[in-house]
Amino acid sequence: MSQDNNWQQQVWQQPQPQPQQPQPAYPQSAYGQPQPPNVPSPQQKKSRGWIVALVAVILFFALMFFGLASCTSALASFGSIGSLAASSSSDLDYLSHDAVGVITLDGTIQYDGTTCSPEGLKAQLDRAEQNPHIKAVVLRVNSGGGTATAGEEMAEYLREFSKPVVVSSASINASAAYEISSQADYIFTAKTTSIGAIGTVMQVTDLSGLMEKLGISVDNIASADSKDSSYGTRPLTEEERAYYQAMVDQINESFIETVAQGRGMDVEAVRALATGLTFTGIDAVENGLADELGTLEDATEKAAELAGISSYDTVNLEPDYGDLSTLLGLLSSSQSSQDVSALLNEGEKHGTLAQ
Repeated sequence: MSQDNNWQQQVWQQPQPQPQQPQPAYPQSAYGQPQPPNVPSPQQKKSRGWIVALVAVILFFALMFFGLASCTSALASFGSIGSLAASSSSDLDYLSHDAVGVITLDGTIQYDGTTCSPEGLKAQLDRAEQNPHIKAVVLRVNSGGGTATAGEEMAEYLREFSKPVVVSSASINASAAYEISSQADYIFTAKTTSIGAIGTVMQVTDLSGLMEKLGISVDNIASADSKDSSYGTRPLTEEERAYYQAMVDQINESFIETVAQGRGMDVEAVRALATGLTFTGIDAVENGLADELGTLEDATEKAAELAGISSYDTVNLEPDYGDLSTLLGLLSSSQSSQDVSALLNEGEKHGTLAQ
C-alpha cells in the first residue's frame, strides 16, 4: 500500500509535457531570438522633435544674452555708464553725463612723465579742466614723497585748478605728496594711513674714510673751494654745513607756508606739526591735516557733492601710453645708460633735496 502511494506520488511529481511553440515565419538567427525591425513609432518621432526645438530655442537665447553682454561691455569701455577707464582723450569724447575724474598718484614724486610728475599731473588736470562733463576730480594718493621742486610745482598746479578736488589717501600720503594734497578742497584718510611728514632733507655722503682704507686718492680740480663739497670725497666744512642747513630751512619754510595756505591753518600751527614724522589718519583729522576718515568711494561722493551733482559717472584719468606719439615721446626723452649715470653723478655733486 505504501509502495503504491509512493508510486502515485512520483507520478504526480513528473513534469508535464509542454506544448510546442509555433515556429516563426522568418528564419531564426543562430545568436538568439529574431528581432523585429526597429521602426520608431509616431509618438517617439513627435517627442524627439520637441527636444530638438527646445535645444534650439535655448541656444538662441544664450547667444542673444552673450551678445548683449558683449555690447554692454563695449559701451562701458567707451564711457556710457559706470566706472570708466579713460586712458585716451578719445574715450572722454564719449562722455555724455556728468562725471568725477580720478587721478592716481602712486609712487615717488619726481620728473618721470607719470601722474607723479608735474608734467604728468598737469596733463590730466588740463584734460579734466577742458572737458565740460567732468565736474570734479578725486586725487588718489599713495606716495611717501619725493623731490622738493616737483612737489612744489604740482601743488601749484592743483591750487590753480578751477574745479573741486578731493584727496583720498591710501596707505601713505607723506612729505611732498602731502604738500600736493594740502591744496585740495577736502582730504580723506584711512585710520591707519601714514600722513603728514612735513619736512625737508638733504643728504651728502662722505666716502673719504672708505676710499682711504681702499687706498683710493681723488684730486678735485674746482673753480671754488666749495664746488666739490657734495662730491663725497671729503667731509663738509662747518661753513658748508651751515650753508646747506640754511638752504634746507628755507625750502622747508616754503613747504610749511604752502600747507598753511592750502589747509587754511595758521603758519605757526603747521610749523608745530612739521616734525618730519607722519601721523595716523586718526591723529591727522584731530590736528587739522585731514578732514575726515573715509574711503575712495567717500571721496568720490564728496567731490560730486562739492560740484553740485547727484548722478554721475566715474572716469580714470591716466596717461595715454597706447598712443604712438606719446610712446615715441617717452622713448625720445629717455636717457642712455651713460646719460643716466651722468645725471645721478650730477645729483650727488649738488646734493639731493627731498620732501
